[in-house]
Amino acid sequence: MPLDGSIVDDKVPHSARIWNYWLGGKDCYEIDRRVGDRIVAANPQILDIARAQRAFLVRTVEYLVREVGIRQFLDVGTGLPTADNTHEVAQRIAPETRIVYVDNDPVVLAHAAALLAGGPEGSTAYVDADLRDPERILRGAAKTLDFTSPVALVLLGITAHVVEDTAYDIVGRLVDALPSGSHLVLCDDTEVLDPDAMRTMIEQWNEAGDNPRVNRSPQQLARFFDGLELLEPGLVSVSRWRPTAAAGEPREVDDFGGVGRKR
Repeated sequence: MPLDGSIVDDKVPHSARIWNYWLGGKDCYEIDRRVGDRIVAANPQILDIARAQRAFLVRTVEYLVREVGIRQFLDVGTGLPTADNTHEVAQRIAPETRIVYVDNDPVVLAHAAALLAGGPEGSTAYVDADLRDPERILRGAAKTLDFTSPVALVLLGITAHVVEDTAYDIVGRLVDALPSGSHLVLCDDTEVLDPDAMRTMIEQWNEAGDNPRVNRSPQQLARFFDGLELLEPGLVSVSRWRPTAAAGEPREVDDFGGVGRKR
């Protein structure tokens, strides 16, 4: 049962709980573990993708806070809390940073409200909204964020859930609402390194749950950055986006992303 006491069907797998399971979290049910294990058996790379995507979040947030001076984040498609959530990474560097998390899952929102408490100098808020409703997202976020100052829009693994091409218009609407100097951080799954395994993963995911996904090519993902200045090294496998020197040359994963700056 989620922290707000609402009833959850523990016989139906849920994408956020499966992802949490892959990241080593405990907020999942037996059905989530079974489906997660079945997907991993067909595509072991998915575990590397989950971990590489989380590491990408950490590096991009650290860069934006430390090097760019961003002090506001709009994180859409938050998922269940694990380690190194956006506010934790940002507020370790700049405690005054404000973060708005957005999700449309009551389980995620209940856990977020209880577990994602920011520091006293900054602010952490939560908006119940679907990515497909950018106006609702912006209205809710405006209660915490100042849209006259730069904002970092974070979309990790979420655009794949909008299987139609309307995904581009939705992201464009969110970016249009942000002032100059804002940044878009975006990544999602591809079919570059192991197309068969990634297609099988999508098929299994879509058969198991009610929140379908689609893989996009790097070229299709690059369209989300149209009109933005794509920062070096461009749109790359998330493991290759400015890796730490200690990591050496990391192995690529079938999840590509980048950071774009709004002029």
